[in-house]
Amino acid sequence: MAYSYEPHYFEEFEEGETFRSVGRTVTEADFTFHSMFTGDWTELHSNAEYAADQEFGERVAHGPMTFVLATGFVYRCGFLERRVIAFLGMNYMDIPAPVAMGDTISLEMEVTETKELSSRDDAGLVVIDTAMTNQDDELVFEGDMKFLVKRA
Repeated sequence: MAYSYEPHYFEEFEEGETFRSVGRTVTEADFTFHSMFTGDWTELHSNAEYAADQEFGERVAHGPMTFVLATGFVYRCGFLERRVIAFLGMNYMDIPAPVAMGDTISLEMEVTETKELSSRDDAGLVVIDTAMTNQDDELVFEGDMKFLVKRA
């Protein structure tokens, strides 16, 4: 299976089309940079001693960090490169299991909707369902992402 895809204009997306990202190992630097950027230094994410005595027994990624990793995979695959006008939101997002430092994650994506927009003749709506798993094939994130994508 390919991991890098050609950029798609709105008309080139097909419902049912799938994409898969490469894998990526989550590091201490990821945790630190996320905390630095957001200002969120919650001890569950930043204090190893505190986290060791909590439910997961170790530091786990912030929920928003897990979402950000998923969006990074979408863009890294290349099919939206220079074609996306805007990220329009999500209808749902679930984080059923934590991402821990050292986990290797990847993302599977499926186009579930393409929609013409009467308000725009230069773009259309593309909805992509996503599922991120770790090295044990455990689901750690899922949600749909809505994009405004340029027409050819």
